[in-house]
Amino acid sequence: MDTFAFIIHPIDPKRDVSRKFPFLGKVLTEKQIDFFSTFFPPVYISEIEGITSQATGKVVKGWFIACPYTPRRMMQLPERTVYRKIVQTGRMAEELGAKILGLGAFTSVIGDAGVTIAKALDVPVTTGDSYTVMMAVQAIREAAKVMDIKMEEATVAVVGATGSIGRVCAELIAGEAARTLLIARDEQKLIALRDRLQVHARSELCISTKMDVLKDAQLILTVTSAIHDVIRPEHLQPGSVVCDVARPRDVSAMVAAVRDDILVIDGGMVDVPGPVNFHFNFGFPEGKAYACMAETIALALEGRFEDYTVGKDFTLERVREITAIAERHGFRMSGFRSFEREVTEEQIEAVRKNARKGNRRA
Repeated sequence: MDTFAFIIHPIDPKRDVSRKFPFLGKVLTEKQIDFFSTFFPPVYISEIEGITSQATGKVVKGWFIACPYTPRRMMQLPERTVYRKIVQTGRMAEELGAKILGLGAFTSVIGDAGVTIAKALDVPVTTGDSYTVMMAVQAIREAAKVMDIKMEEATVAVVGATGSIGRVCAELIAGEAARTLLIARDEQKLIALRDRLQVHARSELCISTKMDVLKDAQLILTVTSAIHDVIRPEHLQPGSVVCDVARPRDVSAMVAAVRDDILVIDGGMVDVPGPVNFHFNFGFPEGKAYACMAETIALALEGRFEDYTVGKDFTLERVREITAIAERHGFRMSGFRSFEREVTEEQIEAVRKNARKGNRRA
């Protein structure tokens, strides 16, 4: 049987540690978890079974393994130290017999986005970013439809546009939207991205290093690597949609708490083919996974045991290839979720109604 492994790590420290070690998650503070994660070894989490290709009937199995570092710890420690711990976690995947390894959350973006990790390991590596791009863009398209927003007439913002995922998302969106806002911290990188996209863009392209311009956008795709939220309630116009692909989240929980006229959805949730059992609760309903996980699994089903999406410069062609592979084996974009809860039709209708009220008051 072909096999895979996927590296996870604690993003919300107390919550995520509690999922494997309830006592430690209860008694340790977030700062203590950050500190002790420095000394903790890689952790075997669970075996994954039941994944079955709709096209071929092939079955694969895999494992979740955990790098103990939190996002804050990864940003604080020397890059070489973080690489060493991720490679150590990858060695566990090799010992388990994995034929391909997926890097989850911050392990996929730290440093050179998997290049150094791939060179240090015998097992091939992917970040899952290619499939994440397509699922994020598909999610914003579907959310636009349910909110009666026409992408071809809309202003769409990409927050974190100069990052590896954001850049390719922007490339897709600039071919569809009326106006695309490219938002990131580095103005020179934004200028370079805008100049490159202008060759084939349908959109009017605008750049900004300020979050205030989000008030102009009906649709927002956010994919930064920040360790704290960057999108606040005051940044958003009534009736807008925010697709948050980042982990940790880019959207403040305050948006859900105080803005009932905004639709916030989690990006990148995918239905996995077959009677899958992850034997671990990572916050998704049964049978569903992040797109980055799905890319790793789809490559195992396809028998493509190679370094697939590594580095910061992957292409739109690779995005389209992995999307075709995943669709053939039966992966599909799942329903909407927001802050780990299902978004119902009633909630969407309430957002539309509240947005109309807000716009009338404005």
